Order: sequence, then C-alpha cells, then structure tokens
Amino acid sequence: MPIIEVNGIRLHYEDAGAGPALLFLHGWGTSGRVWQSCLPDLVRDHRVVTLDWRGCGRSDHPAEGNTIDGVTEDLAAVVKALAIKPTVVGSSIGGVFATELALAHPDLVERVVAVDSPGYWPSTGMRKLVQDLRVRLVDDRAGALAGWVPNWFAPGASRELVDWTVRQLLDSGVYIDALFTECTTYDPRPRLAGLAVPITYLHGELDAEIPLEVPRACAAETPGARVHVLAGCGHLPHQENPRAFTAALREIA
Repeated sequence: MPIIEVNGIRLHYEDAGAGPALLFLHGWGTSGRVWQSCLPDLVRDHRVVTLDWRGCGRSDHPAEGNTIDGVTEDLAAVVKALAIKPTVVGSSIGGVFATELALAHPDLVERVVAVDSPGYWPSTGMRKLVQDLRVRLVDDRAGALAGWVPNWFAPGASRELVDWTVRQLLDSGVYIDALFTECTTYDPRPRLAGLAVPITYLHGELDAEIPLEVPRACAAETPGARVHVLAGCGHLPHQENPRAFTAALREIA
C-alpha cells in the first residue's frame, strides 16, 4: 500500500499514469476511492494521484492537526515529495484545501478545480445546523450519516452509492468533525483577488448542500475564474455521472 509520511503522519495515496499531473482531494470523511470511476480514462494521458487526507480512509487518523491549515500543509509536503506541480481537483472541503494550497504555495500548483466546494457558508444560519449535526454525530453517528448523506446526491442516485458513501464516512476518524466548526467561519473571498493560480468552479446543478450562488460569488472575486455547471448532478458529480465529470475536467485541465 503506497504510503507517504509527512508532518509526523502516514498518508495513503495512489499514483498511476504519466503526463500532466492531477492531484485529487476527496470531500469530508470519504477517501480517494470516490474518484475511481474517473481514473481509467484519465491515466491514459495524465499522472493521476489520489490521496486520503489526514483522518480519512486508509491514512492515519490523528487527534491533532485536523484543521484547514493542517491539511493544507500536509498537501504542500506531499506535492514536494512527489515532485509534481499538479492541477489540484478538490471535492467539497477538498476544494477548500486546494484553494488554500494555491493561495499559500502558488509555486506548487498548476491550477485549481473546486468541485462543489463550500467556498464559504452562504448564511450564518448554517452555524446552527452544523452545531446540531455535531451533536447528532456524537449521539448516533451511523444514524446521523444515514439521514444526511442521501441529500448529497441528486434525485435518482442509487441506494447502493449512498450506502457505499456512508460506509466510507464510518471508516474515517471522528476527529475530522472539528472541520465543520472551522468551516462555519471560513470565507476566502477577501483573499481571492490575490489568487495567482487559475481556478474553475465545477458545480452540480442540483447541489442541495452548496447552492450555485457560492461558486458564482467566489468566481466574481477571482480574476479569470470560471464556473462550469454539470446538469443533473448534485454535490458529488464525479460519483453521480463520472463520464460527464471526466469530460468536463478534460475541457478545463
């Protein structure tokens, strides 16, 4: 199992293909496996790296460092160790990590593709929702996830896909829950004018978690940014319609 050690922890990654580098970052609590349907097409002409970031999947689940800055610095160390300058494709909070990596280390990133990324919480009302979620995750983690995850997908997604996603979340560490609280006050918009790396916001048309107003508002603050909408998809277009997602990613990258 490929392991890279950075900042005192071991991270699982997979590395295949040759050509321009792509680094894929999954969303909260899942793993690099969420990209698997997109990989056979992309590895034909790209070097594709998928990573389980700290606290998730097959990587270590430390009690410390589960912050946006902590994960971002892990990513910087991974990119340096692998000697790549990738297009960083981040799903949901993975898009936050990709954006922060580009802001902090523009020399390490070719471009960013933020996939249904939170960007910022669109209203202060989200804080109460997140607080309630954190309570439910303590009281009944399996039940809370089973009730929440179906909302990540557009209507018509298979029950098997939802259940598989829940299983990944249950396999990840509990310490990453701290990221929810941090995200309620996260807002990169005041800094996006200084982003020196091209960014595209790739967003599912039917995302019920992060409305389209969020990537559009972020793009409006970012010189040269684009918003690409995937019709019929929810919060996880790479899982819901991997063919359409891969085609869009090829157009972008």
